[in-house]
Amino acid sequence: MAEEGDVLTDLNNAAGAGNGADNQPAAGIITQYVKDLSVENPNAPDSFQWQDQPKMDVQFNIGAEPVSTEVTEVTLKMNINATTEKGTIYIVELDYCGLVGIRNVPEDQAHAFMFAEAPRILFPFARRVVADAVRDAGFPPLMVDPVDFNGLYIQQLQAKRAQEEAAGGTPPPSGDA
Repeated sequence: MAEEGDVLTDLNNAAGAGNGADNQPAAGIITQYVKDLSVENPNAPDSFQWQDQPKMDVQFNIGAEPVSTEVTEVTLKMNINATTEKGTIYIVELDYCGLVGIRNVPEDQAHAFMFAEAPRILFPFARRVVADAVRDAGFPPLMVDPVDFNGLYIQQLQAKRAQEEAAGGTPPPSGDA
């Protein structure tokens, strides 16, 4: 895994700041990894004989935790439950993370990058981890449908602003969420 000093060098290079000027905006994924993966197959081997089409419940959650002033860990959480009337077929819980470096980016744009763009970049890799986990549990791989993280981000910002306006507060400046 990259050390923080390497991360800052990478950000300088990404911003074209190899000459020491580090005032250019830069943002990018430094590394990505599985932080937590749980696969449950609670009714095996009986569930392998069930013929009913499973009901799929797929939930997403996005979190961001600062690691340093210029590096944040973005977590894309995926919870998948496959069930039938006979019971649970499988449960997959994944925390897929990326270390994101951001420098000289306005707060509203940094927030959008963390909660819309970074998850969009991480999603295909998390999707593959889920597909492999379901396959390794003995079932056909689950290919989770693509998600419009940018659209969801905008929807949540609009809902928050509407809620704050309805509560009599003033809306936050653009980008506060």
